[in-house]
Amino acid sequence: MAGRFRMSSWTKLLIFFGSSRQTMATVWGRLQTLREDYTTDAERCPHAPFLTRLAARVALFASMPRRVFITVAEVSGDQHAAYLIRSLRQLDNGVRVEGLGGERMRAAGALIHRETTQRAAMGVHGVSRAAEVWRLLRWARGHFDREPPDLQICVDSPAMNFHFARIAHERGIPVLYYIAPQVWAWREGRIRKVRRWVDHVACILPFEEAYFRRHGIDATFVGHPLFDELTPNAAAAPAPLEGRPPVVGLLPGSRRSEATANFPHLLEVAGRIRDAFPGVRFLIPTTAATAPVVARLVAGQGDIEHGEGLFDQMVPQCDLCLTVSGTATLHVATHGVPMVVVYRINPLLWHAGGRWLIKTRTFALVNLLAGQPQHIVPEFVPWFGSNDRVAECALDMLRHPEKLAAQRQRLLSLIQSLNRPGASLNAARIALEMMNHRPAASKPNVASA
Repeated sequence: MAGRFRMSSWTKLLIFFGSSRQTMATVWGRLQTLREDYTTDAERCPHAPFLTRLAARVALFASMPRRVFITVAEVSGDQHAAYLIRSLRQLDNGVRVEGLGGERMRAAGALIHRETTQRAAMGVHGVSRAAEVWRLLRWARGHFDREPPDLQICVDSPAMNFHFARIAHERGIPVLYYIAPQVWAWREGRIRKVRRWVDHVACILPFEEAYFRRHGIDATFVGHPLFDELTPNAAAAPAPLEGRPPVVGLLPGSRRSEATANFPHLLEVAGRIRDAFPGVRFLIPTTAATAPVVARLVAGQGDIEHGEGLFDQMVPQCDLCLTVSGTATLHVATHGVPMVVVYRINPLLWHAGGRWLIKTRTFALVNLLAGQPQHIVPEFVPWFGSNDRVAECALDMLRHPEKLAAQRQRLLSLIQSLNRPGASLNAARIALEMMNHRPAASKPNVASA
């Protein structure tokens, strides 16, 4: 019977089953049994030596460390991926992680082939990254062909990561999407890309799991990674504003493009606050991408303090934060600091397409998570035209400390309901499970092997 199998046939079987180390272990066990049965009578199985060699190769393959490829496009994704990498290694110390990312992923132990976090952009500014992404995709295709990983993990940033999900899927590499694209909020048609190219979505917002499952996509709510990275420990409420000038935080976002679009207008609002409250102090935590923008615009202003990577040191000192919409709103909320949320958008782009593509009319993450008819925090998204409305809102809150206190309590209640650490570890468990049980549908076509 063994004589019917040519070497090429065994090779095809090895490639076909090679997508799962658990399957390979089963194959190895069967080959061992077959070899032991036939070795007792060499004439019955002239290929017994070949079976011995094949069993050894299968055993070697099954014992190889698993390889994970992670792609991120911005600073926040780099941070979330770093925690995921540490969780993966906590569960499987032998797992090898490589990818496209930044210094935090590298510090967590990943091999970084290309740095991809310092030029993060959104909207029209993201078009400038098209050539860079095209070069990365061309490199990744070759890399995946030469050394296919056991799993591709996309972290946030769908504009870039949908492309990596596609090239991985085309090569039979399973895809886990961590921090799901917010297709429920805008451009819902992108759900087809998720269904086509992604095997599992690790959701960070409670309502997302049901949403993706309704659309035929495997999804699991893992929790929000921010609660792995921070310990919500709101400082005591600042001393009453009566008799002292306020401390106001200006949060320009994590991307250079966000800071360029929003920070000049935040500074104009800050000027209005300065006129109304002499002696006010402004604190501005920056990232590596936004620090140059901020430093250039605030040069020579003595009542403004800024510093890179000082978010958790500066924000708790503030009576009020003016923050660009994004994960920063939840980050501010963990400190129980009241806020006004903004996001500058080109009015032509908004009226031409944005207002038709974006389904939700609530943009601030804390308001979305609260799920209440009335917003917890005031938000000005889209923000274009005059800055007067934002300035008047901020001034009204600073003039009425009871409004600050009420928002603070609502934020702390929200955080208490959401504070469930473990998102990174939960996502890591899903990743390892996907590598242990890769579905047949994701295996490469071996007809031409």
